[in-house]
Amino acid sequence: MTDTSDTRPADSEARAPRRSRLHHLMRYLPLIAPVLLWAVPCWVLLYTGQHWPVPVTSAGTALFVLGLGGMPLAMVRGHGRRQQDRAAIVGDTLLGISWVLFTWSVLLGVVLRLALTVAGAGTGQDRARIVTWAVLGTTAALLAWGHTEARRVPRVRRLDVRLPRLGAGLDGLRVALITDTHYGPLDRTRWSARVCETVNALEADLVCHTGDIADGTAERRRAQALPLGTVRATRARVYVTGNHEYYSEAQGWVDLMDELGWEPLRNRHVLLERGGDTLVVAGVDDVTAESSGLAGHRAHLAGALNGADPDLPVLLLAHQPKFVDRAAAAGVDLQLSGHTHGGQIWPFHHLVRIDQPVLAGLSRHGTRTLLYTSRGTGFWGPPFRVLAPSEITLLVLRSTPPPASA
Repeated sequence: MTDTSDTRPADSEARAPRRSRLHHLMRYLPLIAPVLLWAVPCWVLLYTGQHWPVPVTSAGTALFVLGLGGMPLAMVRGHGRRQQDRAAIVGDTLLGISWVLFTWSVLLGVVLRLALTVAGAGTGQDRARIVTWAVLGTTAALLAWGHTEARRVPRVRRLDVRLPRLGAGLDGLRVALITDTHYGPLDRTRWSARVCETVNALEADLVCHTGDIADGTAERRRAQALPLGTVRATRARVYVTGNHEYYSEAQGWVDLMDELGWEPLRNRHVLLERGGDTLVVAGVDDVTAESSGLAGHRAHLAGALNGADPDLPVLLLAHQPKFVDRAAAAGVDLQLSGHTHGGQIWPFHHLVRIDQPVLAGLSRHGTRTLLYTSRGTGFWGPPFRVLAPSEITLLVLRSTPPPASA
């Protein structure tokens, strides 16, 4: 478990300029990324000493040019105003392919070529061709495995979370967490139903969805989301918005979840009581809500905790892990989040860490606050998960046992 409570202000101030420069660079990423993703593999695989026959070089170059031109076009038609699902599938798939191909063109293009050179294996052409086939083989294997990982029902991750302020009557409370289901262009209605069956088998007291239900409006993705209405909990089912809801008429998703029997925690809380003890279960809108321009939507922690007894333990739902700074300042005991997908396709997690304090798992922030960040239940965009498996999480809350009497 990561403890961030000892971070020194001077360190934070030193990192601030670097973080600002990284954010500035990220603004230009959509312009330069497609060129890099396709041009670098093209050069590594075809033009670094392989001396392929002209038809091979020409056909390979044409494929890369087609990818470079086709991917942005498909992404715009799929995720822009037209919202064409087939185009989105093509664009998202090409994005995933190009990312994996780029990554391993760079890694194997450098490391393997250097190793072969040191070993004196073959001629320069032999080494170049070995690198090409190794990159293509590694990419194909990872994409096949990653696609299977993305489309399967997530494995259940179980862990105990000890909260010192939790009353003994709530000891053993079972909290199931799903998040980032991202129902989208690929119809996953059957997958959705199987996920809900898996959640029901956990027999949880509280079931939470921490946002990013879908890519698309509630009306458009309704069929995929309907199985959420079958989820069972002995106490409550609660939901908060993610950033993707604010790309797709967020209020429609709030209304649909309410219709399906989930309690939208829009800057408010409910009380969960058992065995004479009480837990405050609070939720906030996503941090992007206010900039969406949607009336009444914003992340407002004070409003979520308004009227709650400050002596009671608080479980907070907030889509993005970076909200934990505010949660820790307010003395929240446990924050549940998603958003990061664990990076989804390695090594994208390095870019995620620019924006978020935690990638996945349980971490400590300040003297009291714990944060659990899920790697997500579904996937966004590219239908691949590489070294970032999806999850359904079961957290069993534990109270601190009283000290033994002398």
